[in-house]
Amino acid sequence: MFVDQVIIEVRAGKGGDGCVSFHRGPYQPKGGPDGGDGGRGGDVIFYADPGLNTLIDFKGIRHWFAENGQQGRGRQQSGKSGQDKLVRVPPGTMVFNDQTGELIHDMKPGERVVIARGGRGGFGNEHFKSATNQTPRQSTPGQPGESLTLRLELRLIADVGIVGMPNAGKSTLLSRLTRAQPKIADYPFTTLSPQLGVAELDPERRIVLADIPGLIDGAAEGAGLGHEFLRHIERTRVIVHLIDPLPDEGSPAESYRMIRDELEAYSTELAEKPEIIAINKADLFSDRSEVDELVRDLRADLRLGGEIDVLAVSAASGAGLNELLEAMWKLLRGKSKAETGWQV
Repeated sequence: MFVDQVIIEVRAGKGGDGCVSFHRGPYQPKGGPDGGDGGRGGDVIFYADPGLNTLIDFKGIRHWFAENGQQGRGRQQSGKSGQDKLVRVPPGTMVFNDQTGELIHDMKPGERVVIARGGRGGFGNEHFKSATNQTPRQSTPGQPGESLTLRLELRLIADVGIVGMPNAGKSTLLSRLTRAQPKIADYPFTTLSPQLGVAELDPERRIVLADIPGLIDGAAEGAGLGHEFLRHIERTRVIVHLIDPLPDEGSPAESYRMIRDELEAYSTELAEKPEIIAINKADLFSDRSEVDELVRDLRADLRLGGEIDVLAVSAASGAGLNELLEAMWKLLRGKSKAETGWQV
């Protein structure tokens, strides 16, 4: 199950209280103060674990508390500090203060961040000894740890986001290009959550791909699960528009324009990302000339110049996928535009 937004409570540990104690010994029945300080409260620390890609663990555990510090002891012994609470989150998790809406931190892979700091331990009575008070019975309590209600919002970190209308073949494409195994069937909205996979061009070149569930008209306004899906594209560096050449409604060009409109409505920055147009299901056409004509017609309908690649591919047969990967890589590396074409 994919979960990308949760509300949790975190509380750092309270500092231990200071101790009131006096030294006692065989020849010192009334020794001076020796009360130790309280231990520090544990921190709540977030760790962006590269092995995680969902917030599912937080559905069952809403409260994340660090340990309290222990009370100080006699003989000037400080109390033991409370154990920190380590909270593992997926890279790309944005940590918000749910009450104020403030962004506390945007978690990067491998990063450790103190989100709630533990309270300081109280002072024992040895701190209050003076020339006029040799037997102080004063100590201070430990300070409370920070307590926060947090909203965790996951935005997947991927190099390339694959977008398109429902049933365009995004999940099949992802499974062919990577080791991911998303649920696939021949009906719209099979993919109900974003899927990640890694495509390996060779041992030195890898691309992280995200299959974004099929967008619908009005997604930018939240229609369906539009906002939840669109935010996962924000971190991608390149967008691949996967087009069905024989859509149930409208034309391939209309499908592309609808997706473009949704991206622009959601975020201007999102709409300006480098893009590739991939016409899927090229295996449905028996003649290469039909495929070439399909590419030319789409370019003409969209009035595209030479700055955007339009590739014909088949996620089912694998045709054109190597060219698609190379086009992605060149855009990611800022190199010259890949040649278009369909090759088996």
